[in-house]
Amino acid sequence: MSKIAVIAGVGPGLGAAIARKFANEGCNLALLSRSSPYIINLSNKLEESGVAVLPIPTDITDATQVSASFTQIREELGAPDILVNHAGNAAWGNLSELTPEAFENSWRVCTLGAFLCVKQVVQGMIEKGSGTILFSGATSAVRGRAGAIAFSSAKFAMRGLASSLAREVGPHGIHVAHVIIDGIIDSPNLRERYELEQDEPLLQPDAIADTYWALVQQERSAWTFEVDVRPHNEEFFT
Repeated sequence: MSKIAVIAGVGPGLGAAIARKFANEGCNLALLSRSSPYIINLSNKLEESGVAVLPIPTDITDATQVSASFTQIREELGAPDILVNHAGNAAWGNLSELTPEAFENSWRVCTLGAFLCVKQVVQGMIEKGSGTILFSGATSAVRGRAGAIAFSSAKFAMRGLASSLAREVGPHGIHVAHVIIDGIIDSPNLRERYELEQDEPLLQPDAIADTYWALVQQERSAWTFEVDVRPHNEEFFT
């Protein structure tokens, strides 16, 4: 039977790559994003692989919208086997530049949104005795830096959520894992936009997506809680 995967936070970079990978592995998908046109277009392409894809425009910081979206998922696809919490909000700026609203919004998207989605899938996974919940982290989840006060705070909080959740639901057969994306993810025109050198090592979205799927496939006697992915860099190996 095909697994049912929900990807919360789907854009043209890694979110789309994860969706493609899971579709290629035979998963039926629900895609949550604020961008309705994008996920509808992506869904049409993914359905060519023979899986069912349900695009649902959703503000994951809104509990009512999240509840309605997951009700639709359960009615049209079934109870999710996999949840990928991939939504993020990067409010960059120093302390003097950040507004309280920008700071709070980073937390609401990264942490509250993940919490609301998790609340919708855990009970069904407990009833099945299995499931996978993945969190997209970042370098800022383990190491703060200047200019990233809001983003780092939110990602630190999300990592704490993942760690606590793993201990709570692991005994019920639910695998929780946190992926630290330690580098810049490649995307069209990225090098030109940020004036990066052509030899600057970048993370490839499809390769990261392979890691997400590998976590889904892990046997429960050797589950990984945390994995970090980074591009090849000679300095790292010296």
